[in-house]
Amino acid sequence: MTEPTPRLSPRDWASHPPSLSPAYASSVLRSPTRPLIPIAASLAELAQPVYGHDMIGALDHDLTRNAARNGAPLGERIIVAGRVLDDQGRPVPHTLIEVWQANAAGRYIHRIDQHDAPLDPNFLGAGRTLTDAQGRYRLLTIKPGAYPWGNHPNAWRPQHIHFSLFGAHLGSRLVTQMYFPGDPLLELDPIYNSAPAGARERMVAQFSIDLTQEGFALGYVFDIVLRGLQATPMEAAR
Repeated sequence: MTEPTPRLSPRDWASHPPSLSPAYASSVLRSPTRPLIPIAASLAELAQPVYGHDMIGALDHDLTRNAARNGAPLGERIIVAGRVLDDQGRPVPHTLIEVWQANAAGRYIHRIDQHDAPLDPNFLGAGRTLTDAQGRYRLLTIKPGAYPWGNHPNAWRPQHIHFSLFGAHLGSRLVTQMYFPGDPLLELDPIYNSAPAGARERMVAQFSIDLTQEGFALGYVFDIVLRGLQATPMEAAR
């Protein structure tokens, strides 16, 4: 007998940043100006095998090695691990997670990023992995640096890693950011603060001595909840 598909609770939009957050300047230009129109998904849309779940490379989860050419990248090695859960606390298996970030000096490998900080020839700043049957994932990377971003005078982004999660179809994507505990820039950051108080803290990873690998890398736990009252806030200006 086929098990019934678990029903998800309605999304708690009050936990997520509004599309228009004036302190986050670019949201003024890209947020919708009219009410959104819900479109019912067809069965075909819900069943498309997308996003290349079967194309994960052996080093895709290890950003310290997946682009290394002449040695290890510069910076502090960190392990980021956690679980992807639904609104009932159940694991979400085989979820594709993609991450991207600045290097240890606070610079992305992108033509638009002209920040006066060095690029690292051994660090691409991008990786991907799949959650296992228990919804668990693990990444190895370099702690990103803060960087100026021009949103307002003397504006600096806190250290962060971008996360993008893909489900089984085009409509099942979550984009968020992971921050680090104790970062003094958090209270000054319009993107972080666009999420409501009480919810924005869910975007901050927790240091874990148990996950820390002795003599090699510090560990941070970052669980991601996809729906419900404890959902991880989406990126602002969705």
